[in-house]
Amino acid sequence: MEERSVKGEVVLKANLEDGVKLHPLDKAVEALLFVSPSGVSKKRLSEILRCSEGDIEESLARIRERYNERESAIELVSVNESFQFRTRPEYAEYVLELRRAKPKRLSKAALETLAVVAYRQPVVKSEIEAIRGVDVTPTLKTLIDRRLVKIIGYKPTVGQPALYGTTDYFLEVFGLNSLKDLPALRDLRELEEDPGEAFESGKESRNNPIAL
Repeated sequence: MEERSVKGEVVLKANLEDGVKLHPLDKAVEALLFVSPSGVSKKRLSEILRCSEGDIEESLARIRERYNERESAIELVSVNESFQFRTRPEYAEYVLELRRAKPKRLSKAALETLAVVAYRQPVVKSEIEAIRGVDVTPTLKTLIDRRLVKIIGYKPTVGQPALYGTTDYFLEVFGLNSLKDLPALRDLRELEEDPGEAFESGKESRNNPIAL
């Protein structure tokens, strides 16, 4: 691939790959996604490459199609409104073995508490305990340590109790682009009866099992 600079802009000369001419923009986008540890938004890509978000969207679609047609072990995914490359779920066990990391699964109590936070956020500890019927102090600490839950503010009432919400890492772990992608609850009482079941029935992580 030949590269040259014109008036501060990077111009990439297209080459051939498997007999198919690649769009110059696609190669630049692919390079940026490859080196990004946590994904890049369309807006940021358009700023760096000095093109419209529409151009970036078309480029991402072409890149995704190319990887899918190859049946590659790598796929292009959208997480929390950013784009990144990931290994496909069917290769998770090999990746984990390479990293020598055993997935730490959440307990049922932790999943239920996480479900309450996810659907009720911002929510205070007393409200979570009212739904679950138990003290959630140690469970909340576990979820915070796992970077799934964080304090997002304080309720303007007596004592100003902490308000809890989910993190960007929560979206990444469960393969959600935004909180809008959480599975809809047929009835809010369903969450109160069994929040863990309601939550686990939603979209699973794209890289299950998850090393938390």
